[in-house]
Amino acid sequence: MKKSVIIFLFATLIFSCNKSPNKEKEANESINEKKGDSEWIILFDGTSLDGWRAYNGDALPPGWIAKNGELTFDTELGLEQDYTGGKDIIYGKEEFENFELYLEWKLPEGGNSGVFYHLKEGFDSPTGICPEYQLIDDINYARIHDLTEYNSSLGYDPPNVLHPLQKTGADYAMYPADENQKQLNPVGEWNSTRIIFTPEKVEYWLNEKKVVSFVPWSDDWYAKKNGGKWKEYPDYGRFKTGFIGLQDHASPIWFKNIKIKKL
Repeated sequence: MKKSVIIFLFATLIFSCNKSPNKEKEANESINEKKGDSEWIILFDGTSLDGWRAYNGDALPPGWIAKNGELTFDTELGLEQDYTGGKDIIYGKEEFENFELYLEWKLPEGGNSGVFYHLKEGFDSPTGICPEYQLIDDINYARIHDLTEYNSSLGYDPPNVLHPLQKTGADYAMYPADENQKQLNPVGEWNSTRIIFTPEKVEYWLNEKKVVSFVPWSDDWYAKKNGGKWKEYPDYGRFKTGFIGLQDHASPIWFKNIKIKKL
């Protein structure tokens, strides 16, 4: 009997030693996972528009509404109103410096929009002030919209098609998206975007594929800024903190699951 008790205790000790590290690991992973989730700041939870307003404004412009769990620009509501202000919107509760931003979006055929960051107010519009993660219908936009005059003014050849610097996932007019990594879902289907910004490196992700990487304010960055579309815009990209913004381009647009994590 005594021998049996000793064997039982010995077996229990071995079992506990083998199992405890795994339990501890699982517990730590659970704690870390919860901690990681708590770091995210929800910018749009599917219902509340708290914090969102017009760029340079106090309220949301006509057309921007929460519907079916989505933050959307409804052209029927927005384009038929007697409204003269800009329709680009910002999350105005807080400015962000280094961050990871995540959101999901979809466009209609011929749609166009963008995601701004480090955006400052007090200018006529966000254009030429801050970087933009481009969102556009790569396939149909040039068929529906005549780009010839605009692209000719920028020296893009051929001028009647979207230039790589204008396509989805690009750092608009600065860095094109890597077409070898790019996986863009068809119009009407959801895509995911992730922007990771630090002074050491910026990364743009599209549907969990990294499509752009650059070093902000580097020699290469300044060469592109001063040699391209933004050469006549002295304020472009100079701000190192600012608001998150969403662009109205007179087409329907849908966003959901918008969140940000400070780095």
